[in-house]
Amino acid sequence: MVEVKVNSESCDGCGTCVDTCPVEVFEIKDDKSVPVKPDECLVCRACEVQCPNGSIEIIE
Repeated sequence: MVEVKVNSESCDGCGTCVDTCPVEVFEIKDDKSVPVKPDECLVCRACEVQCPNGSIEIIE
């Protein structure tokens, strides 16, 4: 089971994760990233690497 965590305090809603994720795990809601489909996560970690604020953590 994969857990997709977004630190809402450091997330600024830039949308990088939305643009980077190949399976559309994230959406921007209320100016923050929200993992709306964490079960779809491929654990490619692109969101984790690309997030400019380091707000995303993928836990296997």
